[in-house]
Amino acid sequence: MPRGHVPRTCLVSMPWHSLHRPSLALGVLRAACEREGLPVPVSYHGSLAFADKMLRAGLTVGDYAELADTGFHHSLGEWIFAGALNGPDFGYAGMRDLARRAGLPFRIAAAARELADEFTDQAADAILAHEPELVGFSATFSQTIASLAVARRIKDRRPGVRILVGGYSTDGPMGVALHREYRFVDYVLRGEADVTFPKLLLALAECDATGTRDGLDDVPQLCWRDDDGATRVSPCPSRPVSPTSITTPDYDDWFAAVPASVAARVEPELVVESSRGCWWGAKHHCVFCGLNGTAMAYRAKPAESFVDEVLGLVRRHRILDVTTIDNILPNEYYRSALPELADAGHDLRIHYEIKANAQIEDVAALRSAGVWDVQPGIESLVDDVLHRMRKGVRGAHNVRMLRDGASAGLNITWNWLYGFPGERVADYAAVVAQLPALVHLQPPSGAARIALQRFSPNFDDPRQGFTERRPAAGSRLVHDIDDPERLAELVYSFDTPDQGLTAEEVKPLVDALAAWTAGYAGSALIVRTIGDVVVIRDRRHGWAPADHVLEHPREIAAWRALETGRAPLRVLAGQNHEWDPDDFGHWLRRLAEAGLVFTDGSLWITLATSPATARRTRLPLPVLTPSA
Repeated sequence: MPRGHVPRTCLVSMPWHSLHRPSLALGVLRAACEREGLPVPVSYHGSLAFADKMLRAGLTVGDYAELADTGFHHSLGEWIFAGALNGPDFGYAGMRDLARRAGLPFRIAAAARELADEFTDQAADAILAHEPELVGFSATFSQTIASLAVARRIKDRRPGVRILVGGYSTDGPMGVALHREYRFVDYVLRGEADVTFPKLLLALAECDATGTRDGLDDVPQLCWRDDDGATRVSPCPSRPVSPTSITTPDYDDWFAAVPASVAARVEPELVVESSRGCWWGAKHHCVFCGLNGTAMAYRAKPAESFVDEVLGLVRRHRILDVTTIDNILPNEYYRSALPELADAGHDLRIHYEIKANAQIEDVAALRSAGVWDVQPGIESLVDDVLHRMRKGVRGAHNVRMLRDGASAGLNITWNWLYGFPGERVADYAAVVAQLPALVHLQPPSGAARIALQRFSPNFDDPRQGFTERRPAAGSRLVHDIDDPERLAELVYSFDTPDQGLTAEEVKPLVDALAAWTAGYAGSALIVRTIGDVVVIRDRRHGWAPADHVLEHPREIAAWRALETGRAPLRVLAGQNHEWDPDDFGHWLRRLAEAGLVFTDGSLWITLATSPATARRTRLPLPVLTPSA
């Protein structure tokens, strides 16, 4: 143990953290201190406090959620606290214009901004009431400006209180730049902090005892100031946190605060992580993705440890909703952790991000374990574009995920991305023409042009085509930094000239997705085996009601082969029944005309869901009449 005492610490999570989830960052750091035998820091949950203030001012929980979930690239959430940090008029007119062009909810944001300055004072008062010697702010994405605004007030009132900032917004060069630009910040701790945060507390205790700063050199990824006020960066190399050191979070203080806050009006969720990094990204980094930053190396907790963690938190807090924040589910969990969770017998409701090439048995494992909501990273159904993304899947694979997920009753969250250099209108047109056939499957939340993000291959590799870039317009409305090069070192999002489809060229896709969304709720396309025949019942929006009956063994065998996504020649070659190629081609065309199959150009896949969906939709059994 150090010769000095470990500084009394308050950890802070500011808006715009979700109201129905505790901060994983705060929970992990609290648990890490307990694991190392250090005093457990107190916490200040600024998101709960600011949402309470919004409600008292006549705004709603929905308003908070909209501000938390909208306009990240344009720094809308950050702008709400930019006046508290830089002066009441800072960036106001600029955001009003930017919001009009980008379709952002400026009226709600402006109303929230009216509350931010007073709230910043109140937050500083509440934090200082704990008599902290160190205040650590979690700065992840839209939390940065609110954190800085409160940190400045704390420093102005009690200069002796040390300010620490960490989180994803400080990863890599961004953390060094933040420390350089905001001189009231004493320390920036970059990267994963499970190990380094307790190490920093011990180093500070030693520094206080000896009157030197020598121990700070031993804290990896730390930024601090020398005697001249210049930023120094620890020379100590950092290592990815090992799976056994990924800490089970301590959420006791958050759940204690919930009953008296606005969070009591929403259903709380537990937040856990079974892995860090991305096993796919470590091999083939998706070109648009800036997640993981400098911590791409993939590490997964042992399945038994993860299951114990989830069940322990569920029983401790009596909460069944569980959100995993993994970038991607560990492949081995399909055969280990998921069956163990299923055997536990709890009525869990779990969210997981997965890869879209999950097999039907994988989907069954998800559903049995209590996974109700998945984000498979579908992003497109256009084969050429998926190749440009480096997604490692085909359009038919993504359709299979939508179909099998619907059969299992999963909610599938996805977004259609476009704007990749070299994408072709003709490739989109071939897929857009087939989208009406998918109306019974989960539609995307919309179509969005990709943004340029730090750490992505699009940002790091000029050969991807995004050679011209500047800090996103919103960042200039929240940071009072005139020098574009200094600002560029600080920010995560960048503006760049549009690539790929133009706004006019993407309109058919946007219109088709709107029609898909409008028709989804009342649509069903269900396949059943009844006796010796296969019946596909079509009750999709925009299609004439029909019951398609497959009676011949060769048709049934071919249909079964197409359920996994196959090339027609491979299906034909695998048939035990003699089938003339021309007749087979004619049969495939009939299926396509009836909207019963999707093709990405080479693979064909059936679209009808299994009877599990039929039970959910409560459709009567079909009348057996042959199709045309």
